[in-house]
Amino acid sequence: MEASQPQSETDGVTSFQSLLVTVVIAVFVITFVVQAFQIPSESMESTLLIGDYLLVDKFRYGSGQSAHTMVPYRPVKRGDIVVFKYPVSPSQHFVKRVVGIPGDHIRLVNRQVYVNGVALNEPYTQHTRHMHDVFRDEFPRLNSPVAGLESSWWLQMQKLVEDGQLIVPEGNFFVLGDNRDDSLDSRYWGFVPQANIIGRPLIIYWSVQSTGEDMPISPSTGDKLFHFAYAATHLLQITRWDRTFRVVH
Repeated sequence: MEASQPQSETDGVTSFQSLLVTVVIAVFVITFVVQAFQIPSESMESTLLIGDYLLVDKFRYGSGQSAHTMVPYRPVKRGDIVVFKYPVSPSQHFVKRVVGIPGDHIRLVNRQVYVNGVALNEPYTQHTRHMHDVFRDEFPRLNSPVAGLESSWWLQMQKLVEDGQLIVPEGNFFVLGDNRDDSLDSRYWGFVPQANIIGRPLIIYWSVQSTGEDMPISPSTGDKLFHFAYAATHLLQITRWDRTFRVVH
């Protein structure tokens, strides 16, 4: 006669297996499919605001392959919003909009972006500064460097500008922030390599307005705990309900 396991032990094994499967699926999703990011700056306003929390589709662009019969990869296109590793410091993540793809000729004339000689229709952009900045608004300019310009990018630009247009090399993308007057983007530090692109924002799953005074640049554990406690106790008041679950485009 076969011995049988006690019911409580069987239930415990089943619960553990279910938990293990759940953890494995969660790790797979976070690692390969989606990832959460928070918007820390105003460079993509008013498309994305400080305090927006995003779910990013890491599956969309795959490993750079444009198509596959079974997997819905697609190439990065002009107009896509992408999350990527900042080329100057890969430990940081930036989010910008793709303006130029490999082979494109880029120039700005009085803030208007031209790609291959054609003006882009960009209803999502905003301009918040009235003062004209020659480097920022008439890009590319090779006559003199400006504050915030990466020196290595300044030297690289000298070789990539023809007839007043910047040529995007193979395997790279030119990106700009929607808040064009207040964005640290490709104008100042260069191209985004394909390998640096993490994915495309899918949805704003939560959006929170300011919780009072801004966090310090290097917040202490006490600062973080205070802001967490404040957010937890004022959740209804600080949530931007009109932005929560908004699709990003």
